[in-house]
Amino acid sequence: MKRSRVNEILTEGDAFIRSFGYVMPPFAYLSPEEMEARAADLTQIRERRLGWDVTDYGKGNFDSLGLFLFTVRNGDNADLASGRGMLYAEKIMISRRDQISPMHRHNIKAEDIINRGGGTLTLQLFSRAPDGGIDEEAPVSVFCDGIARTLAAGDKLRLTPGESVTLMPNHWHAFWGEGADVLIGEVSTVNDDVTDNIFREPIGRFSTIEEDEAPMHLLVSDYDRFFAREG
Repeated sequence: MKRSRVNEILTEGDAFIRSFGYVMPPFAYLSPEEMEARAADLTQIRERRLGWDVTDYGKGNFDSLGLFLFTVRNGDNADLASGRGMLYAEKIMISRRDQISPMHRHNIKAEDIINRGGGTLTLQLFSRAPDGGIDEEAPVSVFCDGIARTLAAGDKLRLTPGESVTLMPNHWHAFWGEGADVLIGEVSTVNDDVTDNIFREPIGRFSTIEEDEAPMHLLVSDYDRFFAREG
């Protein structure tokens, strides 16, 4: 993706989020220069990858295969190992109309996916097979706002604004906006987008950025390179 396109998506996404009355944390609006100047204060933001995330999954067609995310808070994998401490994470996301977030699952993370407003959030669901792949036949059991639901393999679950679904590591899922763009909330156990995304197809989690202009804000995928000189 070109950086100029990423900057456009950040501007559009921020306006869409604000239109629902959701207020982003102050660190969302730090420039790269401000983040560099305050590097010592922002260690947790960098290490836990809080912040902006725009992905086309490495396929170069964001409008049809992509997702806009902002990680608001995130715990530490070491806390998960000990079973104590900050074991949770929160994201705000935008799934555009007919824009696919591709079929995937997690090994560790459980998550509540919440339609915060806009169109219908549609999810296609499968159960995890014993070998880790997709079970094309087994029914899928989930909880929607605390109420049990059972779907046939590959069925589509549609969430209107205010509705949510709890997905466990054994749930394969893809999702997209239907009818209009959708503002999505995610509340989960500790989030690790580097190692805990298992995709059905061999795709990447992060985009390759072509630097045709300066970044408005750093993406979480920029942090390692941008702050490498600190090491």
